[in-house]
Amino acid sequence: MQVEKRDYYEVLGLQRGAEAVEIKKAYRRLAMDCHPDHHPGDHTAEERFKELAEAYQVLSDPQKRELYDQYGHSGPRGAGFGGGFSGIEDILSQFADFFGGGFGGFGGGGRQRGPRVEAGEDLQEQLTITLREAAAGCQKPLELTRLVHCEKCGGSGGKPGSQPAPCGTCGGRGQVAHSQGIFMIATTCPTCRGRGRVVKDKCGECKGGGVERRKESVVVNVPAGIDDGQTLRVPGKGMAGPNGGPPGHLYVTFHVEQDEQFERDGDDLYTEVPLTFAQAALGARVMVPTLEDPIALDVGAGTQPGTIKVLRGRGMPNVHGRGVGDLAVRLTVSVPKKLNAEQRALVEQLGAMLEPAETAARAEAEEEEGKFGFFRRKKKKR
Repeated sequence: MQVEKRDYYEVLGLQRGAEAVEIKKAYRRLAMDCHPDHHPGDHTAEERFKELAEAYQVLSDPQKRELYDQYGHSGPRGAGFGGGFSGIEDILSQFADFFGGGFGGFGGGGRQRGPRVEAGEDLQEQLTITLREAAAGCQKPLELTRLVHCEKCGGSGGKPGSQPAPCGTCGGRGQVAHSQGIFMIATTCPTCRGRGRVVKDKCGECKGGGVERRKESVVVNVPAGIDDGQTLRVPGKGMAGPNGGPPGHLYVTFHVEQDEQFERDGDDLYTEVPLTFAQAALGARVMVPTLEDPIALDVGAGTQPGTIKVLRGRGMPNVHGRGVGDLAVRLTVSVPKKLNAEQRALVEQLGAMLEPAETAARAEAEEEEGKFGFFRRKKKKR
């Protein structure tokens, strides 16, 4: 049975709305209390340490925190952010990155970590799609240039068959210890940059760098309902890490083009349908465009310009899978710019016949405005 995750604010002992500095302070205090170096072999402390790291990972990132506050644990995952860490060593590495250097035990009792595997840098790219592609979801190729591991040496930077030598500065540990009072502070080795090994016999293809630049096409799975400005993470498609380290991630920010027929507001869409004077006065059945096929809409007799009809469930799908928005149809009345003599005469005749009714309607409107005022009358109509 899957155990339900605790609220991240509860995990860190914070209230919603806590400042970033409070989040960092709470994480540091609690994580130091249950750090594996202080509780060797204690599985409960290790699980607590993992829980704290996951909560901090989300709440310390403004974008992930906003999604979490709005949608809960499913928010960051639904937007393409991976959840959690790959293992305890990954968390310990992140802990050191968060607070500037390795974690030393009190009175020198802490253990030093081995060589740290360095991940590659993340990539940021832009992708332009149409509104209809955003509505349906699609696969889009994205051309990019990134660093990948050298095929000849596999990313090690050394000649095939050779082995890197232990670093003489840190003895292969990747860290060097410094005494600061009662604390032993471990920092990244300046010689090997935390890798614990140095390459002496360099690969002739990559000159010891372990990476090479390559152009490639990455297929991006665009989720249905993605909105303009939203970002999707494509795991493992960033720059390759040095010395065979894992690649970073690719972050794709979407630009959704404006559509000729629809205007978007969140998950809702807006469009306009013109009516002739006869259709507005007598009523008619007109065709309304949607993201799929046009559908018929019955317009009642006496429809006024600016009338809005709402078609439920004809808007954009929610990117998190929470239903579909609506389509608001604004009805306008088209007035012909030119009339021939016969048409003009007929319109004049009709105008004379309708004048008493129009005068009465205008008087009623003026009386209502006098009683309530323009803005109160607008409010009343809503």
